[in-house]
Amino acid sequence: MTAEALPMPRPAFGRRQVHAVAACYFVASFAALGLPPFFTEILPGLGDRTARWAGVLYVVPTVFSAIAAPLWGRLADRFGRKRLLLRAQLGLAVSFLLAGWADSLTMFTVALVLQGVLGGTFAASNGYLGAALEGAHLSKALTLMQGSARAALVFAPIVVGALSPWMSPHRQYALLALLPLAAALLLAALPEPGETATAEREQEAETTDIAPATALRRLYALEFAFVFSTVISFPYLISLVEERLPNASAALSGLLFALPHLCYLVSAMAVHGVIRTRPRHGVALGFALIALGLAGHGVAGTLPALIAVRLLLGAGLTLGMVGLSVLAAECARGRAPGGMFGSLEFFSKAGAVAAGVTAAVGSAHFGPAAPVLIGGAIAALTTLATLLPPHPRTRWSH
Repeated sequence: MTAEALPMPRPAFGRRQVHAVAACYFVASFAALGLPPFFTEILPGLGDRTARWAGVLYVVPTVFSAIAAPLWGRLADRFGRKRLLLRAQLGLAVSFLLAGWADSLTMFTVALVLQGVLGGTFAASNGYLGAALEGAHLSKALTLMQGSARAALVFAPIVVGALSPWMSPHRQYALLALLPLAAALLLAALPEPGETATAEREQEAETTDIAPATALRRLYALEFAFVFSTVISFPYLISLVEERLPNASAALSGLLFALPHLCYLVSAMAVHGVIRTRPRHGVALGFALIALGLAGHGVAGTLPALIAVRLLLGAGLTLGMVGLSVLAAECARGRAPGGMFGSLEFFSKAGAVAAGVTAAVGSAHFGPAAPVLIGGAIAALTTLATLLPPHPRTRWSH
């Protein structure tokens, strides 16, 4: 066979490209995840002397990101996933610059609103990957993306704190705007899933066992419950640690906060290999461990006990998050990925906002242990719901 007769292979979207997308999300998330814990230091310089608006402003980007994500996802399906991913990175850069140079509380709030509306890098990245990958390759890539989010959540506050003696957290917004700009430059070199790939996917969809709408709604409900039950423990964990361990250092409190996320970073890929053929069982076990871990927070009074319940929560977080990634990859098969992942992001952000509000109300009325107990109860109820047989037309992998 001559060289001319050989078919021209389509450029592969391989491991290097997936790692590049995950790395871009990691660096772009630094300001978004690393600076909000320092709002109590930033706001007094903007006129809010007691930082009483810190809790509200903490969720402002999340609220507006939830509102905007489905729209950006549909636009990505229409005009190109790479183009909309670049837009998200550049939108973050603009909002960070405005936040870094804001000289009033109003201007700073506007910048946070724009961060939510113009950002959405996680949904945009997942939509981009969903257009290029399928099945186990996609679920593995989504698992890696969640690893990038966990890594940024752990390391970004450490870096911001280390830079604080030389530059205030407020001005670091402007400095860290360089990171999404650098990410945009790197992403510009990546391929756009071409029309050929899109046509092939549409052709395959005619013969592919597509998860029905009931499966998609079930995924959205599980995502909301998962984010709610895990995020609800975040805002007041440090207060809980200080109550149980009065002599604990800030470094120890931070390590206890980071422990579940470190569990994910260490074990997520191994867990993916185990549960990728039975994700529903992995999600159910994850919710059960989250319920036990959060209930344990209510009674743990020593350092070894707190470490144990944090590790238990980390195991549940890892199983649940990886299982949801596999289910999301199944639902994405044969669907427009931008719209689906945009809607999934909406339910994720909605769960985070609901968790923040519930944590604030519960902690104010019943103390810092209330949020973890509420989250544990929701996780336990979701475990039972997850174990129920799926709808007859809902073909989850087992």
